[in-house]
Amino acid sequence: MFKRFLFLEWKSFLRSASFSKNLAVKILLAFSAIYFIIIFFSLGIGLYPLLKEAFPEQKPMLIVNMFVVYWFLAEFFVRFMWQSLPIINVKPLLINNINKKRIIRFLLTKTLFSPFNFFTPLLIFPFGVWNIYVGDYSLVSILCWWIAILSLMFSANFLNFLLNRYFSDNIKKLFPYVAIVLILVGLERFDIFKTSHFIGNLMDILLEQFYFVVIPIALCFLTYKLIFNHLRKSFYLDNVLKSKNKTVSTADFGWVRLFGDIAPFLQLDLKLIWRNKRSKSVIWTMVFFVFYGLLFYPNPEIGKSFLFSIFIGIFLSGVFLINFGQFIPAWDSTYYSMLMAQNIPMKQYVKSKAYLIYGSILLLTLLTIPYVYFGKHILLVNLATALYNLGVNVPILLYMGAFNKKRIDLDKSTMMNYQGMGIVQWLLAIPFLVFPLLIGWLCKSIFDETWAIMILAVLGFIGFLCREYFFEFIANKYKSRKYITINGFKQQA
Repeated sequence: MFKRFLFLEWKSFLRSASFSKNLAVKILLAFSAIYFIIIFFSLGIGLYPLLKEAFPEQKPMLIVNMFVVYWFLAEFFVRFMWQSLPIINVKPLLINNINKKRIIRFLLTKTLFSPFNFFTPLLIFPFGVWNIYVGDYSLVSILCWWIAILSLMFSANFLNFLLNRYFSDNIKKLFPYVAIVLILVGLERFDIFKTSHFIGNLMDILLEQFYFVVIPIALCFLTYKLIFNHLRKSFYLDNVLKSKNKTVSTADFGWVRLFGDIAPFLQLDLKLIWRNKRSKSVIWTMVFFVFYGLLFYPNPEIGKSFLFSIFIGIFLSGVFLINFGQFIPAWDSTYYSMLMAQNIPMKQYVKSKAYLIYGSILLLTLLTIPYVYFGKHILLVNLATALYNLGVNVPILLYMGAFNKKRIDLDKSTMMNYQGMGIVQWLLAIPFLVFPLLIGWLCKSIFDETWAIMILAVLGFIGFLCREYFFEFIANKYKSRKYITINGFKQQA
């Protein structure tokens, strides 16, 4: 039966209306996977000698075990954000005499071949071989350790499937679990209870007491049974065909009327963000990226790197600009032809998008002010890059939007979703990131860091003062490409 399911999947892929696009995306993902495979395998080979050189008095395995909990927390977060769930068209299967358990097993087996399940083995197998080669541990000990790590990895895989089923439509339900993780992090930070040491000690014991390997295996089996039973209870045709009853949001965002002529467009955009799955995920991404600097600023060497500070600053104030702005006007692709049929000044449409992004940059800049704790220069760089985003990156991004003609389905999640992605989105990286880094490097080389910060800020300020001219110029470009864009949005993926 598995062979037949695989045959149906292959036929579905070949006969898809978007076969060429899917093939191109899969080829791109394959090259990305090869790149990460090389990275993780190289890290796995070099991890033992690196740790031995840094900590000559300790066994590298004991150090790695202390970081197992951090690794799986990071892996689980990455999975939840980016791992796509396996898809199978179950409706034609359910009306046939096919055992539901077989369909569910095939669906769950597909998750095991996710690229995310290849990175951990590439890391732990070379590292384990090193431990056997130098005689730190026996073959049996390392085999048990491998089984334990792989069991935890598959547990994360099935748990991610389960949580996506429960929380993808309403991420607020996830908050209590996030709160528990944050409490554990707080206890770890203030040396009250170190979860990393507790898990690390269990992994150390496992290397000596082999029967402890039963615990991670049982955890893996438990998560598998949980998702299996959950799917079996909902695996009925009536449940598949049943329509969802949703409470319609009545928020009218009346306060935006203060913005005059562009208020209707701002209301439309805010309602779009508030009511749709993909656009709402942009907001959650923005919230997560407020803490992006905490990954780098505590490290003195990285925090003092001027160019890297510019890179982080662009992201901190421009994450909404990137995630929402790069798909303008594709967010309106469903009703773009209707909008263009109205007697609406194109300049107002462009201006409303700009002011929405201005608001996000201002809000994010205010939220990132506490990073001054890591140094006054970080605050100055963040303010300068925020001004640069306002005056330079916003007009560039809106202008590039005139060439965007890829449709977006607002009801689909953003996880591993390449709808709306085109050559425009890839080219945006050049002016958005390369230009400010190049300006910063040149100004620092010729003058110093202070002058570089000032020039970035002045460029942004001048661009902001000239915004009305830019709006007019960009609006004319949108007008000239109106019918090309409408035709592109009519193409279904």
